[in-house]
Order: sequence, then structure tokens, then C-alpha cells
Amino acid sequence: MIIDLDKCVGCHACAIACRAEWEVPVGKDSADRERKRNFVKRLGPSNTPHGLSSTYYPALCNHCDKPACVDVCPADKVEVTFKDAKTGATKTMAVAATWKDPFNGTVQIDKERCLGCGACADACPYDARYVNEDGDEPKADKCTFCVERVAEGLEPACVQTCLARARIFGDLSDPNSEVAKYVKKGAARLESAKVKIGPNVRYYGNKKDMHLLTSTCTPQAMPQANLRRTIMARMMKPAMEQVKGLGLLGLAGAVVVKGLSEDEKE
Repeated sequence: MIIDLDKCVGCHACAIACRAEWEVPVGKDSADRERKRNFVKRLGPSNTPHGLSSTYYPALCNHCDKPACVDVCPADKVEVTFKDAKTGATKTMAVAATWKDPFNGTVQIDKERCLGCGACADACPYDARYVNEDGDEPKADKCTFCVERVAEGLEPACVQTCLARARIFGDLSDPNSEVAKYVKKGAARLESAKVKIGPNVRYYGNKKDMHLLTSTCTPQAMPQANLRRTIMARMMKPAMEQVKGLGLLGLAGAVVVKGLSEDEKE
């Protein structure tokens, strides 16, 4: 996905469309993260070496080349066979509850196997994940690039709703695609020397706005994984499986997430 800062007017239509499409709850999770798949942050007015800038930071999951969230997931791995929608080729991989699709490049979550521990959200340097505690069970959630919509030939909800057409979604491997043309023009990733995991959301704009964006919104360090949360999630998993058959998993999940949060405070 490309986000063109020269076109973005900060109307938040993208964020509202995402909330409506995926029923994103308002408020924060137990780790005090905003519950969001998609958000817009106002930047400036601020001075830059290129002049005064006032712009926006539209953000979402970056579906990184090397996603930090995948390796920290404590759920047991199972073999999953993926299929390339273009060629029909298949690939079988052992994956936890979150993984990177080997063909379309998106990072996804298996809500059935997610433990709701929040380890993946802790590991994301872009703060693009949260734990949804409003359902029967706490589950990690984030932008999926609307893979279900894309499979039906539709655009992601945020792209379709963008009034200024500031969001461009497409196949980077196609040199004739609009996203590929933006990359050739210099659309940039928000990466630093210590955070270089290949985000696949890129930004394009004039020098002053890009300077403000990159200097204020580029993560400068990888988050430290909260090992205690991960260990507790692994320890609690057998108990969670036992109460599942009793119809008490929603209550148990809420207790676990609250316990993990209290553990952090201690």
C-alpha cells in the first residue's frame, strides 16, 4: 500500500471505514494500547529543513517482510498449506497463530488459535496490533489488508473510502501497477538503522512533509518482547483448553488478559 501525503487531507474516513467494516471496538486494551486497525495522526505545524510542514500520518499494519510479531507468538505451530491465487502453486508451512503468507505477503492471525496474550502486539515497533477483549475470548487483532475483500476483487475498505484517493493498493511485483510506479518515484518505508524489517506500507510526498513524517514517526528501536507475558500464556494454555469444553473460555480469557496486565504492572 502507498499513502500519498500530498493528497491526504486528514479526514479520518479510512479509519472510520475500517472500524465499520471490522467492528473495531473503541477504547484501549488492558496493555493501554488504542484499539485500532487503522488510524490517522496529525503532525505539525513544525519547521523542517525544507520549510514549515503540517501533514498526517495514516498508519496500519505494515505486513512487513520480516514481521517481529510472528516469531514471538507462543501458540503451538500446526502445518498449513497456502495456495497462490495466481498460479495455483502450494506451499506447506508450520505456523503459529500469526504468520506471513508466502504468496501474497500479508501477515494474518488465526483467531481460533490465538491465545490473546498480546505478545505480538508488544513486539510490533509500529504499534499496529491490539488485543480485542470485547468478544467471548480475548484475541489479537490488526489490519489484514482486507484479504477477504481483495479475494472478491474489491479494494480494502480504507482505500475504497479515501475521498482524496491518497491510498493506493496493488501488486508491487507488477511493474505496471500504480504502487510499483510510486516506488520508482521514491515512496519510502518508515525504517531506521535498528528497525529494518521491511514494512510494505510506503509513503510519498514533498520533502518537507516526508521529513516531518520520517523524523517523528519512524521507530528507532525494536520493542523488547515481554517474556513474562509469553511464558504465562504458555503456562495458561492447558487450563484454557480444559475450560473451553465447559463454556467458560470467555471468562477464563478475560482473567488471563487481566492477569497479564497486572503482571506487567508488578
